[in-house]
Amino acid sequence: MDDLKYLNGFHMPGEFEPHKGCIMIWPVRPGSWPHGGVAAKRAFTQVAKAISDSEKVIFLADKEHLEEVKKYTSDIENIKILEIESDDAWARDVCPTFVNNGKNERIGIDWKFNAWGGEYDGLYKNWDRDDRVASELCRCLGEKCFDAHPFVLEGGSIHSDGEGTILTTKACLLSKGRNPELSKEQIEEKLMAILGARKVIWLPCGIFNDETNEHVDNICAFAEPGKVLLAWTDDVNDPQYEMSKACEEVLLSERDAMGRKIEVVHLPIPKKPICVEEKDLEGYEFEEGEDVREPGERLAASYVNFYISNGGVVVPQFGDVNDALAVRILQECFKNRVIYPVAARDILLGGGNIHCITQQIPK
Repeated sequence: MDDLKYLNGFHMPGEFEPHKGCIMIWPVRPGSWPHGGVAAKRAFTQVAKAISDSEKVIFLADKEHLEEVKKYTSDIENIKILEIESDDAWARDVCPTFVNNGKNERIGIDWKFNAWGGEYDGLYKNWDRDDRVASELCRCLGEKCFDAHPFVLEGGSIHSDGEGTILTTKACLLSKGRNPELSKEQIEEKLMAILGARKVIWLPCGIFNDETNEHVDNICAFAEPGKVLLAWTDDVNDPQYEMSKACEEVLLSERDAMGRKIEVVHLPIPKKPICVEEKDLEGYEFEEGEDVREPGERLAASYVNFYISNGGVVVPQFGDVNDALAVRILQECFKNRVIYPVAARDILLGGGNIHCITQQIPK
């Protein structure tokens, strides 16, 4: 289906609302996951195990790696494995964004995916398999699918409060690698029409050095309607300081779709920047035209890149002094959920984190 009339009455729920399950993709791309992806696979498995405590995990993998997924996840009962090929493992960005209508009906949105910028500044040359994931997954699960092509969008570039408000960043959605033929107003209209929203809040930027053109899910996330967690640093010498401050100014000056002022909770970034090390570089195998890593390169580490499951919040940890503080702040915001801290540097080396490798299927 591709007629917008099919989406009348549908909207994108908040991530904190009940889920049917969560989708993940097995990490095997040599240009993303060094040393055969062994460490990444362990980290992905830990994330899946935490999520499976309260909702089903659906793992996608190509035929060659199905048995490997089964081996790694053998002690996880609440799991389903599907044979679907992809170019990489960023489920948030290539899997469908689901909308529902409160009447036991759900539709998966199949956006166009172009590897975060296509010919302009995409991170790898070929992304055809990634672009097919959403439609193939909907077919396998028996879900209705809305074809939003040729509109380019990744799931990590939007957050919803479930009550008509969408968060995004200008840095990403207005980049020349997404939909350069559309104005900001036209992009906003498209978002509201497809996601059933009434208000789009445009943050100016995201996390420093985020190669996705600064996805919103790395800088800011809804804890509940009217309340957000914002990545923050008090270090005025950190380039993130001015970026986070600019985002906060927007959030405090805006009202959401329901007319509420927005409460902003600061969630610190790691105190010490997380950077690529020489030993990491030895394990990558980059294809021609693929974005490469460099020694000392600062990675876009953020505790905001968490996943809200039915019963918990899975939060990345980096071996940093702010790890425990991030857990405490999240526990205060999500009093009725278990906080699952997961060592996530090995996920970050691929370019994203826990929220980036997960995509919820709302009830």
